[in-house]
Amino acid sequence: MACFGEAFQVDRSLLSSRVNEPMSKEHEVRGGVVREVRLNDGLQAYCLKKMEAIVLDSHVDGYLQNGIEVRSGDCVVDVGANIGLFAIRIAMRFPDSKVIACEPIPPIFGILQANAERHGGGRVLPRNLAVGGEEGILDLTYFPNSPALSTAHPEQWEGEEEMLEQAVKGTAESAPGILKWARFLPSFVHKVIATRMRADGMPFQTPVRPLSAILEDAGVTEVGLLKIDCEGAEWAVLTGVEASLWPRIRQVVIEVHDLEGRLQKVRDLLEQHGFSKQVVEQEQGLEGTKLYNVFALRG
Repeated sequence: MACFGEAFQVDRSLLSSRVNEPMSKEHEVRGGVVREVRLNDGLQAYCLKKMEAIVLDSHVDGYLQNGIEVRSGDCVVDVGANIGLFAIRIAMRFPDSKVIACEPIPPIFGILQANAERHGGGRVLPRNLAVGGEEGILDLTYFPNSPALSTAHPEQWEGEEEMLEQAVKGTAESAPGILKWARFLPSFVHKVIATRMRADGMPFQTPVRPLSAILEDAGVTEVGLLKIDCEGAEWAVLTGVEASLWPRIRQVVIEVHDLEGRLQKVRDLLEQHGFSKQVVEQEQGLEGTKLYNVFALRG
């Protein structure tokens, strides 16, 4: 989580064909303005919100801890890939890897696709869809002020305004170096930001496909890492994984919204499928919220 209808297409004439050549100008699309951002290490990427992109990029290494590792030749499945920063970082660090990057929100997917073309080396495979138990159509809410908060479950924040405010406060106080000024924001600003983040939601629809069908289409038989960060839809993703597929998944990292005992249900399901080594933690800044990361490996 980073707190800070019609088809969506990025105007290709405004996207660089060379890795670090800047866009000629910012341009508007439905759902926001496509911008270019310079990340903490100088890498230039496309985004909708610059500060959000910097925070997302600072979280990449957080998925690769507690024993989680990507090996040469691995296929990584990124469910809730957002604008693709985790996917392109994996592709750049592990030249023999392949990343299937699934992002259901059309405006966000357009940026993912552009970043994959720019930095993925042909090994980031973007998919504009949601992952679930069966084929269908999913209604989504896109939040243009905070694209990373977009979700199929906007109701999860109803009555949880204080939790979102706490998440904003924690994210600001632990902001990466390039955004260190955010650490000094007065408390009343956190509430203003949290309110604005959920304003002006826009409806979209996207197809839903089971993970097994996505892998079959891509010719993938083994998954080195299944990463799930899909803003409240994690249970639908997990329960949609066919029993025959679980033995072919080596590691899982999941952001869990612990509503109605979901964290324990996720842990029990993973244990049932052989993931006996589990670490549960909260990201720095998200202590006191219902957001947890589960790192699961086979025993």
